[in-house]
Amino acid sequence: MLTDSDRVQVLSEALPYMQQFAGRTIVVKYGGAAMKEENLRQDVIRDVVTMSFMGLRPVLVHGGGPEINTWLTKLNIEPQFINGLRVTDAATMEVVEMVLVGRVNKQIVEMINLAGGSGVGLCGKDGNLIRARPQGNDAIGFVGEVSGINIGLLSTLLEAGHIPVVSSVATDETGQSYNINADTVAGELAAALGAEKLILLTDIAGILHNYKDPSTLYRSLTISKARELMNENVVSGGMIPKVQCCVRSLAQGVKAAHIVDGRVPHSLLLEIFTNSGVGSMIVASETAL
Repeated sequence: MLTDSDRVQVLSEALPYMQQFAGRTIVVKYGGAAMKEENLRQDVIRDVVTMSFMGLRPVLVHGGGPEINTWLTKLNIEPQFINGLRVTDAATMEVVEMVLVGRVNKQIVEMINLAGGSGVGLCGKDGNLIRARPQGNDAIGFVGEVSGINIGLLSTLLEAGHIPVVSSVATDETGQSYNINADTVAGELAAALGAEKLILLTDIAGILHNYKDPSTLYRSLTISKARELMNENVVSGGMIPKVQCCVRSLAQGVKAAHIVDGRVPHSLLLEIFTNSGVGSMIVASETAL
């Protein structure tokens, strides 16, 4: 149980970080257990609203895979995957857009508003925010990549104190809709906005040297070290695209990228406003550590 003295100590420790990050943009990719479990959902939303009231400028990018699967099943469409990517034919794309843009996005916006913030829901189509192109594999259908970002609308919303909530659906130059990986969208938005931080909420502690041993967590590392760990297969499987996403955003000017365990209550605030943090922080070079 926290005492009053503990609470004062926490606030005192957070003060220099509040001063350092005031007015800076923080892009958070929201997914995993933190999106499915009600108590964690509340924690993430409260953290994001708290960040906004502290003077930071959060942007929330979300996925919604489990809910998409639920609705596909309800409509008698069998979810299919190839190498971890959802096979997205025309019928599936309609469901993806309906669920991500029309349901999940608005649920998050509502939670932000109820917590005292001002959430605004967007997808890549709004204000030409994200332009898509085909991923290149015809077998997976309408799965896209980011070909361009137009931050005009996001910048306007952030300047006015709103919290943008972005779903990862966008169109190409012909108007065809595409489903884009939410990690990728978060990384590209962070780079385009010149964000202070990109934070990926996941279901693991961060980058571990031994995935079975939480004590081997890398709390901070450089791009070169991250690449070394990928080459040595220390970083493998589903962590590879997350680390690659972080590295790409850093190469485009984002100051720091974090992989954080969304199952830890208030993991966002702990990572940003405490000395020890709770996840893994990747930076461009040793001088940034």
